[in-house]
Amino acid sequence: MKNLILILFTLICIPAVYAQQHGSVSGVVTSTDGSPVAYVTVALKGTSYGTSTTDKGHYHLGRINPGTYTVCVTAINIVSQEKQVTVVAGETTAINFMLDLSTSQLREVLVNARNNSVKMDNPSQSLRLQEPLLQVPQNIQVVTAQSLKEQQIISMSDGLIRNVSGAVRLEHWGDLYTNITMRGSQIQAFRNGFNVVSSYWGPLTEDMSFVDHIEFVKGPAGFMLSNGDPSGLYNVVTKKPTGETKGEFSYTVGSFNLNRATLDLDGKLSKDGKLLYRLNLAAQNKDSFRPNEFNDRYAIAPVISYQIDDKTKLTAEYIYQRAHMSDVGSYYVFSPKGYGVLPRDFTQAPAGLPPTIINDHSFTINLQHQLSDNWKLTAQAARYNYSQLGTSMWADTVFADGRYVRNAGIWEAESSMSLAQIFLNGRVTTGKVVHKILGGIDMADKKYVADYAQTKSLDTKAIPFNPYESGIPTLNNPSNGYPTFNRTLNLEARAAAGFGLINSRYSSLYVQDELGFLNNKIRLTLAGRYTSIQMSDFNTPESAKHFTPRVGVSASIDDQTSVYGLHDETFLPQAGKVSVGTLQPLTGNNTEFGIKKDWADGKWNTTLSVYQILRNNELTADPNAAPGSNTSIVFGQKRSQGLEFDLRGELLPGLDVTANYAFTDSKVSKVNPDLASSPGNTINVGDVVPGYSKHVANAWLSYKVLSGELKGAGVSLGGTYLAGRQTDTWSVGLERLPDYFKMDGGLFWEGSKMRITVNAFNILDKYTYSGSYYSFLNAYYWQADAPRSYRLSIAYKF
Repeated sequence: MKNLILILFTLICIPAVYAQQHGSVSGVVTSTDGSPVAYVTVALKGTSYGTSTTDKGHYHLGRINPGTYTVCVTAINIVSQEKQVTVVAGETTAINFMLDLSTSQLREVLVNARNNSVKMDNPSQSLRLQEPLLQVPQNIQVVTAQSLKEQQIISMSDGLIRNVSGAVRLEHWGDLYTNITMRGSQIQAFRNGFNVVSSYWGPLTEDMSFVDHIEFVKGPAGFMLSNGDPSGLYNVVTKKPTGETKGEFSYTVGSFNLNRATLDLDGKLSKDGKLLYRLNLAAQNKDSFRPNEFNDRYAIAPVISYQIDDKTKLTAEYIYQRAHMSDVGSYYVFSPKGYGVLPRDFTQAPAGLPPTIINDHSFTINLQHQLSDNWKLTAQAARYNYSQLGTSMWADTVFADGRYVRNAGIWEAESSMSLAQIFLNGRVTTGKVVHKILGGIDMADKKYVADYAQTKSLDTKAIPFNPYESGIPTLNNPSNGYPTFNRTLNLEARAAAGFGLINSRYSSLYVQDELGFLNNKIRLTLAGRYTSIQMSDFNTPESAKHFTPRVGVSASIDDQTSVYGLHDETFLPQAGKVSVGTLQPLTGNNTEFGIKKDWADGKWNTTLSVYQILRNNELTADPNAAPGSNTSIVFGQKRSQGLEFDLRGELLPGLDVTANYAFTDSKVSKVNPDLASSPGNTINVGDVVPGYSKHVANAWLSYKVLSGELKGAGVSLGGTYLAGRQTDTWSVGLERLPDYFKMDGGLFWEGSKMRITVNAFNILDKYTYSGSYYSFLNAYYWQADAPRSYRLSIAYKF
């Protein structure tokens, strides 16, 4: 720790030690009426130097060799503008641009730059990177606002993952949380750079009304964000004020009584534009293709930002989500006879169970201060509070004839998280080497308490639930009645007496230096993170300290092509009541190589990567225990390896394509000695690890007419194909999951102020599902997807 602090202090002092060998160019881009022109591209013609203007129209190009260049400003649907500039070592040359744009053209530039693209060139500030995605030595894929809009995605669990290679969503507890597997393991959930996971069953799925875009980071990302899984993470980036006064209202109707309205207001609270606001509201009522199932959601998300001075900005954000939904286990279906043997709309959930009610609050404050042209300090803190009261259904006993005893357990939970981060980004030149410095500290204190120990059988073994008996009475009149739970003790006392508490506290110090050689054509990343963790999971205390290194190389073959290699390690606390082995933090490493390329002047992009991930001390559900026992085993080490390919962008004028393919292979490489010697162990070296699909292929194509009488009209078509699917348990049963294919598509029309979108989902009306086999029940269970369904959205901008 002392050595890392010394390194960080030394790196911070570097700017005062080394003389500047390069020059820079900066300025502001405005329209003729003085309004800032945001998000247009500013580049040095014929070089790899380029950036985008901020929401205030400012730009800065640094680390430029002395000489004469042509600065070029470009954006979609505007005439480019060029000026010559002479760069002098150690000096910043100011070049301003004034574009002849009307108010409507200015709005169109903003819309085209930020929203009308399925491809993003730069990561969000929360990833802490100082370079385009093309140059990052890691596979990062971004699902943009345009993709969310075209595909009518309304929550994190609503078809989002088709936009990312290798991402699979396993069986889940309704729309409670987003259980995404990638590279053979469940990935971590982040929001604006914070790890917001406090238990296996969280966080609550984000409503898309307040989401700008989602970044999927493949492999460990501890140096960009916080403690993360070696398989990767997704980072939800929320909407922020843009400085432009605008608004949008949308209304969506659809199958299963979907009614949804959203309002997005963006504007200024002061005449000078220093105090800005953004307010997003959403309300939704939605039923299901299954009886007695519903999901009503409400969201309120105000954001305020204040530009204290030219160098300092303060942003405060509050998000409130309320979910009012049916029993979160209503999706599950059980049968000893195989998968899909009951009607697609079959349900085990009776009408009399109380609803699940969730209240989710988060407050974040972010301070950014530009110390100098080359150094920026960011500090942010957040408080998350979550409460849940409801029930979760399962099966007690499944008989050979298909009848079974339904069970309803209480699920009352509270979660609190205090999160803090402070980090420094800087650029330093030493001789001909450019250093991009990242250093900082992040801390978290998380607590999750839950009572899910109280359960009751809804049916008796003498009169079990009969899935083959038609009619509502057999569904809604359980022979053993409805549950009444004892809440005499407070929640924490009940949780401690039941399966125990889940607490974790960690702090990390990290330093990263990316060295740029040969005019930044070759980039070497060297980094290290030191983490200290104290945790108590299900009353099992654990503490550990660990150092994780990172080495990466990225090289630009030309201005639009780069290759990279990366070796990264991770260190992550785990929650689990362990029946075999000793609870320890998960450690692992990722080695990958890839090639990235922009095509057609950056209009579309491809990424190809290959990787191998080793995960040590990983917990997995005890295959010999019932789900309600919440026991896990430490099975040893697993090795995941594979190949990923992503394509996204505008292939032809008006034709946007998002397509991807992933091959994944995940197997046991070592067996924990305690497990190997335990009675009844069935896990061996070489066994396939549960929870992924060997082949995953997705595509979404959208064509928009750009001229003529049909200008603005368009058509979309997409599909998902899964093959070699693995269940999420070690017991595969006698029947394997079949291959999976689902097709969606629709029509749309978009004008300057209005967009109308209609989509059909599961066009071929296939009976698709995911599922597993539980040996202790001698039964299969599965969750069916919805049949053919429709959504119609109307959005109006003002």
